[in-house]
Amino acid sequence: MTESAPTNLPPTIGNADYRDSGLQFPADFTFGSATASYQIEGAFDEDGRGPSIWDTFSKTPGKVLNGDTGDVADDHYHRLEEDLDLMASLNLQAYRFSIAWPRIQPTGRGPANQAGLDFYGRLIDGLIARGIKPVATLYHWDLPQALEDEGGWMSRSTALAFADYARIVGDAFGDRVHTWTTMNEPWCSAYLGYGSGAHAPGIMSAEGALKAVHHLNLAHGLAVLALREVVTNDPQFSITLNLHSIRGAGPTGAEAARQVSALANRAFTGPLLKGAYPEDLLDDTKDVTDWSFVEPGDLVTINQPIDVLGVNYYSTVTVQVWDGVSPRENADGHQNVGGSPWPGADRIEFLVQPGPYTEMGWNIDPSGLLDLLVSLRDEFPDQALMITENGAAFADTVTDGAVHDVERTDYLRRHITAAHRAIEAGVDLRGYFVWSLMDNFEWSLGYSKRFGIVRVDYDTLERLPKDSAHWYAALAGTNTIPA
Repeated sequence: MTESAPTNLPPTIGNADYRDSGLQFPADFTFGSATASYQIEGAFDEDGRGPSIWDTFSKTPGKVLNGDTGDVADDHYHRLEEDLDLMASLNLQAYRFSIAWPRIQPTGRGPANQAGLDFYGRLIDGLIARGIKPVATLYHWDLPQALEDEGGWMSRSTALAFADYARIVGDAFGDRVHTWTTMNEPWCSAYLGYGSGAHAPGIMSAEGALKAVHHLNLAHGLAVLALREVVTNDPQFSITLNLHSIRGAGPTGAEAARQVSALANRAFTGPLLKGAYPEDLLDDTKDVTDWSFVEPGDLVTINQPIDVLGVNYYSTVTVQVWDGVSPRENADGHQNVGGSPWPGADRIEFLVQPGPYTEMGWNIDPSGLLDLLVSLRDEFPDQALMITENGAAFADTVTDGAVHDVERTDYLRRHITAAHRAIEAGVDLRGYFVWSLMDNFEWSLGYSKRFGIVRVDYDTLERLPKDSAHWYAALAGTNTIPA
């Protein structure tokens, strides 16, 4: 999947550079925005919240740029009403937020912390009151530290605990949430958290990363089953994957793309949507693990029907098989802190992408989004899709009380044009969520990168909608790409 650009795209209609305007989206297409709990909430030790792996990681010297933490972040916890009004002012049709597991169960086990449930209850009710659909993500990386102390996602018991957590949250909000998303980007949780060590909990273990892959997949299946037991409305069930849009280079490109696709994409879509891990993945990683942690019945549990598959997209990767002699390029878009997020793939080389680039160093290529969506249509023709994250970090400046973020607005226009072209190509695409609503804590890069369509002054915590926010509000208010 996505090993190369599809050849069955319709002829290009519109600008070759994807800078279209006036395109009309279907009336039931959803435009929203997304955030994550640890990145915006703050209040890290208030109202019974327990520590997460990101609290621990960010307070470990040298792990996060400038020693930044999420202790305060955007202080969303205390500014909830203000932020809800902000969402309404931007015409958001849906809001994708994540629930902090340690705010609900401080140690990852046991009874619910009522204060935590109350906070998310106010959030959900506030969204509904403003006509905004609540899209709740159960896990966006803030694992309770107590569970990590027991082995974290390398341990099967964490998946079992996650099912109990899902049941608690589903029982509390199962009459109001529009869409339940179990996981956000399990690729990052597994490979960056337990493989490369760039993300919390900062472990470098090839086998540990693959154990985490499986237990995250298992947790998804268990959570969907648990939610279905307790919800009383008719919600959508989902998972969000950061599927890689992969291009092969040169005579070895196809083989390199196959191996990267197995690790990055099919390690998740295989069990989630087909009920099996791909045989080539098992073969590629046989020197890393025998996969004996996959127990009988696991794949049936994982392979739960979902209503919509969330797709996060930012950039492409280009790969080839390394010749073993020349200096090896490793431009995979992720920080190199010593470990590898690609277990069993030491022979793969990630080539530098052509620009232009965002502040993250990621290439800007809306055709990669179109290719990815069309490839998913081809492989899973009956699976509805949702773009659950897309956006860009740029070095914004405030001029006369405004942020004229021309580059971000251009980035959004081009990628939303790609989304429209995907629909024209027959992709069952249901919506688009811009990342992110507000500038926030960008994980190991701290507060150095700004993704928001709303600027946050980290000294005063004042919110200031950027030009991109006004452009996006016009889009969300009309379902038409503005001029």
